Amino acid sequence: MASDLEIKAKEAFIDDHFELAVELYSQAIELNPNNAEFYADRAQANIKLNNLPEAVADSNKAIELEPSMSKAYLRKATACMKLEEYQTAKAALETGALLAPGESRFSKLIKECEERVAEETGELPKQTVEEVTTNVEPSKEVEPAKEAEPAKEAEPEPFPVVAPPKPTYRHEFYQKPEEVVVTIFAKGIPRECVSVDYGLQFLSVAIDAPGKDPYNFQPRLFGKIIPDKCRYEVMSTKIEIRLPKAEPIQWASLEFTREVAVPQRVNLPSVTAERPVYPSSKPKRVDWDKLEAQVKKEEKDEKLDGDAALNKFFRDIYQDADEDTRRAMQKSFVESNGTVLSTNWKEVGAKKVEGSPPDGMEMRKWEY
Repeated sequence: MASDLEIKAKEAFIDDHFELAVELYSQAIELNPNNAEFYADRAQANIKLNNLPEAVADSNKAIELEPSMSKAYLRKATACMKLEEYQTAKAALETGALLAPGESRFSKLIKECEERVAEETGELPKQTVEEVTTNVEPSKEVEPAKEAEPAKEAEPEPFPVVAPPKPTYRHEFYQKPEEVVVTIFAKGIPRECVSVDYGLQFLSVAIDAPGKDPYNFQPRLFGKIIPDKCRYEVMSTKIEIRLPKAEPIQWASLEFTREVAVPQRVNLPSVTAERPVYPSSKPKRVDWDKLEAQVKKEEKDEKLDGDAALNKFFRDIYQDADEDTRRAMQKSFVESNGTVLSTNWKEVGAKKVEGSPPDGMEMRKWEY
């Protein structure tokens, strides 16, 4: 039961229903209060809802139950940074980095915490004032108000803003009705330097090759995939990742976007119809035996009444009869002007068959 709630909670989180996700994780925790994953995932949902104290509490509980869970430290640090508790966040990040040495997010956030702590302690503004003071003329050094003005100008941006680095590798994707193929053009990367993880609607690719900058690609995907069936292959010039679709829909892009309306569903059986069809002089072969059998079956199953049913009855007898029976039926029917139908050739073949009209009627011979 708890596992079913966890699956529903993850789906709610992916669909941005964070309040529902928190409620479902809470129900799962009631059933299994010693599962650290539930607390860590509920912390992530609380962060999205800006329930930061609750997120810290959930992260601490997850760490208590499973001290080696690196993502619990990451989520605690994220919530603490939003609360501007940078010292606590830095301590959590440093512990998490030891547990997950290949995860670059820890080092980036540690650097940001250090910059924020330096800003709070006034180290960066002091450096700014000293730099400005060295360029001021001696006659103006006695004016403290003018010396403080450059520091005030630097307050909106107390530390240098670094532009995001250009991606180390280029990526592309194409899709089929049943899967999406992502290609990352990374040349000469050893397989052991590549780590690929999958989620219901997430992809995580990490490349940490010697002598090259770490590369992380973690998009939220346009649609849902089947993680258990995903696979990847490291080639000499690229990394090819195959993501089977959970639903046969046409992805408008690789990454999730709110601007796209209802995705178009792909009709799998008619996929081959996308190929161009050219006219051919070769006639299409008809299976006449199959067609005849189908017609006979339809005739046999046909439900009739009245004269039509009677005629069908006699037709079936004639069709399945031997040669003598057919001759008897033909001779008796013709000679009796349609009033007698016999299947006994020994009786019919020895004499002429006289007509036998129904009761209340009489036979008349028409002259032409």
